[in-house]
Amino acid sequence: MARKVLVLGEVRDGSLRNVSFEAIAAGKTVAEGGEVIGVLAGKEVSALGQEMIQYGADKVIVVEHDKLDQYTSDGYSQALMAVIDQEKPEGIIFGHTALGKDLSPKLASKLSTGLISDATDLEEAGGNLVFTRPIYSGKAFEKKIVTDGLIFATIRPNNIEPLAKDESRSGDVSSLSVDITDLRTIIKDVVRKASEGVDLSEAKVIIAGGRGVKSEDGFEPLKELADVLGGAVGASRGACDADYCDYSLQIGQTGKVVTPDLYIACGISGAIQHLAGMSNSKVIVAINKDPEANIFNVADYGIVGDLFEVVPMLTEEFKKLKVSSS
Repeated sequence: MARKVLVLGEVRDGSLRNVSFEAIAAGKTVAEGGEVIGVLAGKEVSALGQEMIQYGADKVIVVEHDKLDQYTSDGYSQALMAVIDQEKPEGIIFGHTALGKDLSPKLASKLSTGLISDATDLEEAGGNLVFTRPIYSGKAFEKKIVTDGLIFATIRPNNIEPLAKDESRSGDVSSLSVDITDLRTIIKDVVRKASEGVDLSEAKVIIAGGRGVKSEDGFEPLKELADVLGGAVGASRGACDADYCDYSLQIGQTGKVVTPDLYIACGISGAIQHLAGMSNSKVIVAINKDPEANIFNVADYGIVGDLFEVVPMLTEEFKKLKVSSS
């Protein structure tokens, strides 16, 4: 059944987040040969429309307004509802990001429809679209189908492969004028606590530290390894509680949920709350002095040793590999 599907393009610092392209790929599956329409909301974002088309969108609708410069649920919901009213889609796909988690239930309520959140897989089976999502902190998975009405879902970053970029694709990028009114929230300033560099929630490689790093300075070897691998640095709640790093780096049940290609856990014991945030990583490497640490139960590779000896050795070896391959 061919469907019209809206996909939200999420913009950060003037660029589209990678999850936008993953959402387009998911939108293609939901559309089943129908039309995938990218949606951009913000201030001066129309230049990004063509990139969404190159990643598979058939056309893009842009809603630009000064009041959309910073995200607010009121402003963005007004913008998206205007597009939805105009296009009347059969499907909507967002990324399961901070923005997507905030905006999608608000829109679902306005549309009186269901919402499948945090999907990690999507496939066609038996004539139905089947969404897979984790439950019980990632210890089990459930499969969901939409039996009637609008298909509305958010997808977890780094789980659905984006389509290959095709710079020869072309499509229409149009503007929709929306009067954004009665905002109950005004963003006066944005203070970013997250470290510069790779976005933790979308990183392909994450080097995470726990209480075993012992101090704020203990994260320096991890940062160096992350730089060499083009990855991001994360942390367990224990490391954050001990003031070794900012809570913006926290991975776990009460922090960020990540699914990188490579997760290197350094000095992390493996509490169930932490495992809930990273156990679906494709390859997990654990470095810990305690051979009985729970983290080894989920690790693909384990190194029993002092992280302050092992991590610098790994960094040097990866540097050599990069030099030899260049």
